[in-house]
Amino acid sequence: MNNTNTNTNTNTNFATNTTNDSGENNPGAANRYPFPLVPLPYAYNALEPYIDEKTMHLHHDRHLQTYVNNLNAALAKYPQFQNWTLEQLLYYSEELPGDIRTAVINNGGGVYNHNFYFANMSPAPGAPGGDLLDAIVKSFGSVENFENQFKAQALAVFGSGYTWLALGKDCNLKIINTKNQDTVLPLDAAPIMGIDVWEHAYYLKHYNVRADYIADWFRVADWRRAQENYEKHAAGCRR
Repeated sequence: MNNTNTNTNTNTNFATNTTNDSGENNPGAANRYPFPLVPLPYAYNALEPYIDEKTMHLHHDRHLQTYVNNLNAALAKYPQFQNWTLEQLLYYSEELPGDIRTAVINNGGGVYNHNFYFANMSPAPGAPGGDLLDAIVKSFGSVENFENQFKAQALAVFGSGYTWLALGKDCNLKIINTKNQDTVLPLDAAPIMGIDVWEHAYYLKHYNVRADYIADWFRVADWRRAQENYEKHAAGCRR
C-alpha cells in the first residue's frame, strides 16, 4: 500500500466533495488533524424541553470528546494521513494501515456522526420547503409518510446506531440505518438529516422510550439546515 500517493484528492465521489458534511460552521483546518471538539451552535439548554440540558452536556462534552481524543491518538503516529479530511479518512478507510483502520472508522465515525447530529438541530427548526420538500414528496409521497417511515426505521435500529435521510448517487432520497458509528459515506450517500439513537442520546430524559425521543427530535430537527445539505449535494445531480 502506498500511503503517500492516493486518489483521495480527486473528490470524484459526490458524498465527499465537501469538508463541511460533518457539521462544522468553519471547516478547513478544523476538519483535519488534530480534530477539535466543535462547539455546539446553540446553548446547551436551547433545545429544551425536547432535548434536555444535562444530556447535551454529557453527549457533547464527554461522549463526543472521547471520540475526538481517540481519533487524534490513532492518527498521531501517521503524519501522512494528517492532512486528510474527516470525510476522506472515512470514505477511503481501506487505504489506512491495518493497526489504525478500525480505530479511525469507529472514532472518526463518532466524530462525523455527532458533529452532523448536533449541527442539524435547532431551537428554531423551520419547516420542510423548497427543493427538499419536492424531493421528499417525490420519494415518499408526503412529509407525513416520510416522518412515519423515518420513525419506523429509527425504532428498528437494534442496539446502537443512526437513522439518516440521505441522498444516494442515483439522486434519490432514501432512509438508511447505520450501526454503531458507521457513516453513510462508504454507501455512496450524502447525509441530509440524521438522528442518533444510541441510548446516551436520550436515556436521561426519555429513559428507554425511544419513540418519545424520536418524536421530540422531530421538534428540533433543523429543516433549514437540511435544505442546505440537500441543495449542496443535489447540485452534483444537476451537472
